[in-house]
Amino acid sequence: MKNTLAFILSCLIFAPSFSQTKPKLVVGIVVDQMRQEYLYRFENKFGAQGFKRLMNDGFMLKNAHYNYVPTETGPGHASIYTGTTPAIHGVIANEWYDRKIKKNVNCVEDTLYKAVGTDVGGLVSPWRMLSTTITDELKFSTQKNAKVIGVALKDRGAALPAGHLPDGAYWYDNKTGNMITSTYYKQQLPEWVINFNQKKLPDVYLNQEWNTVLPVNQYIESGSDDSPYEGKWSGKTKTTFPYNLAELRKKMGMYSLLTMTPWGNNIVADFAKAALLGEGLGKDEFTDFLAISFSSTDIIGHAMGPNSVEIQDTYMRLDKTLEDLFVFLDKEVGKGAYTVFLTADHAVAEVPQYMKDQRVPAGYFRAAYVKSQLNDHLQKYFPGKTIIEEFTNEQVFINQQAFEGDPKSSGIDLFVATELITKFLLSTEGIAQVFPATTLRQANSDEVGIRGKVVRGFHPKRSGDIAFVLEPGWLSWGGVTGSTHGSGYSYDTHVPVLFYGAGVKKGSSSQFHTITDIAPTLSALLKIKFPSGCTGQPIVEIVD
Repeated sequence: MKNTLAFILSCLIFAPSFSQTKPKLVVGIVVDQMRQEYLYRFENKFGAQGFKRLMNDGFMLKNAHYNYVPTETGPGHASIYTGTTPAIHGVIANEWYDRKIKKNVNCVEDTLYKAVGTDVGGLVSPWRMLSTTITDELKFSTQKNAKVIGVALKDRGAALPAGHLPDGAYWYDNKTGNMITSTYYKQQLPEWVINFNQKKLPDVYLNQEWNTVLPVNQYIESGSDDSPYEGKWSGKTKTTFPYNLAELRKKMGMYSLLTMTPWGNNIVADFAKAALLGEGLGKDEFTDFLAISFSSTDIIGHAMGPNSVEIQDTYMRLDKTLEDLFVFLDKEVGKGAYTVFLTADHAVAEVPQYMKDQRVPAGYFRAAYVKSQLNDHLQKYFPGKTIIEEFTNEQVFINQQAFEGDPKSSGIDLFVATELITKFLLSTEGIAQVFPATTLRQANSDEVGIRGKVVRGFHPKRSGDIAFVLEPGWLSWGGVTGSTHGSGYSYDTHVPVLFYGAGVKKGSSSQFHTITDIAPTLSALLKIKFPSGCTGQPIVEIVD
């Protein structure tokens, strides 16, 4: 009896405790425009140590979603790392209309800073993000001894995850092919970045042919390679493999072409490895953080759509890139000594023209045309006045100045204008629902359904006066090839969320979780404060 009791006690004492294992390094991976469905559809073409390492040896959420609109890159990255939604962190779109300065602004645009590593662009900082991030909280919790580095193709994919206090954020420059930063982060590039840029890896990657990894007839998980629903590259007459990159770069731009190929992801992975070595990440007692964003998947997906051979080949190549990255981490940090999470900033819709041809409801919303028609309609009631100040991001900004000057009628006239716009939009083909700002401000932040998603994406100081939602399958999109994202429907919200490594047990869950649960889960694993605006909850299946 005593021996049995001693054995039980020893098991309790020495049993592994997932929640108590603190990693040397956290690696956050965001795959731009990745659907959860891709993990299933392409699974048979993946190797054993890329995506499948996370799926089989980590913890996978099968029912993780974005819980707001718009589902775009800037808001997505901000929401992952702040644990909250645009209503609180303030990144309401990639770009939005700023009523104070009367122009559109980029989510990471900051004219107080300038580029480092190139002579054009680079006016970047995270100042428009109003909440702290998990990376900020890691810095605070270690008295800034933890190192945080953000790496991406897109500036917003590096700046927002890295937060307000990083040791560096770097992104790809289409003009030079260099990895660059801004003076918000550095006054000059570190030596390891200069050495990386001197290798001129974009020239190496672009001096080759992009052909399929396997014979094209084996891509049975995708549609025809010669598809009318895919965008044609300049210099090609068909949307088919192979792509002679050395020839195409002469017509499509010297270095921007790299982002349109799978090797845009490779340059990010190459740089992430260089950052780990150059900054000595994961080498001391303080947990460090490496935030990586892969965006060639998004650029190719926009052009070719989710059913293309090009997008499948890109994911098969990314799978190998991830495998190489994990092997590198095993060697440099130690297997079991680091924690990885992988997710996406949004998913993607089917090509509407393809859906229409299959007799499935879908369509194209022409915002410029609707705006013109709406203006004509309002002239009947307010002749000579400009009522619409801006019509963007499925929001209407009303010209408040048009109703100033007459205290007896301005409030009534503004109410009338709001009602007229609301009724006009509701009568417009392709629009499902319309919400005046007053309605959204009075709604509960945890409301379910599509209105709840609009509420959580609506920032009272930055959003418009009226928001509207398109019907399922409808896109605000310029042509009939390729696709985009942005809606609150499942095809745009359902994304992968996978955790792996130190502190993470194996398993999966079909419970509903929101993207805002990632940051507090990391906070629980790292035993640090939640980000300041956090509204998500720790994923109990992982942390308990």
